[in-house]
Amino acid sequence: MLKFYYNTAPNPMKVALFLEEAGLEYEPIPVDSRQGDQFKPDYLAINPNAKSPSIVDDGAVVFDSNAILLYLGEKTGKFMPADTLAARGDLLSWLMFVATGIGPYSGQSVHFRHFAPAGNEYGVNRYLFEAERHYGILNDRLSDRAYMLGDDYTIVDMCVWGWARMVPLVIGENALDGLPHLKRLVDEISARPAAERALGIKDKHGHVFKTEMDDQAKKFMFPQNERLAG
Repeated sequence: MLKFYYNTAPNPMKVALFLEEAGLEYEPIPVDSRQGDQFKPDYLAINPNAKSPSIVDDGAVVFDSNAILLYLGEKTGKFMPADTLAARGDLLSWLMFVATGIGPYSGQSVHFRHFAPAGNEYGVNRYLFEAERHYGILNDRLSDRAYMLGDDYTIVDMCVWGWARMVPLVIGENALDGLPHLKRLVDEISARPAAERALGIKDKHGHVFKTEMDDQAKKFMFPQNERLAG
């Protein structure tokens, strides 16, 4: 059975959504970042980047959420675009846009706005600006089509949903109201039964993730601070 190493952050939730949409059997294995699970030797042997998610599928190991979605989409043939060069180009372009733009700038915006020490106005402005710019591109893309690649719901929409549902945390509480086309997509996907199941994975399997951002959690989540302290 496929093993799914996850937590409740945006990237693992993309994969959880696909697994539920596709009806695949899987074993969910929690990776509690605030407890340091990502640094345990057994997990590092699977994912040397010490991040979540990862999957192990009949001996095949895949890490990075977008790589996992592409792998699962190609394996199952589900939620993939038409088999043409043009559609393939769109698929790869927008997957990489989320992987190299939406995810990193969103994560850094959250970090500098909510967790970095005071006095980082340049970092706050830099990553907030880029996050707003990237989400604006998604909103424009969705202004004349139902989904990111056209008329069909694909793994690209799952990638977008994973982060875009977090826009209030990334940019600001009412920011999605200014991105009506993106909000439409987020609301539509969030209303799908598979999305409800994906978001409820921890409750279904009875895992309680640590929520406190105490000194121990900060040590695991922001190991770069150890260098400053030293």
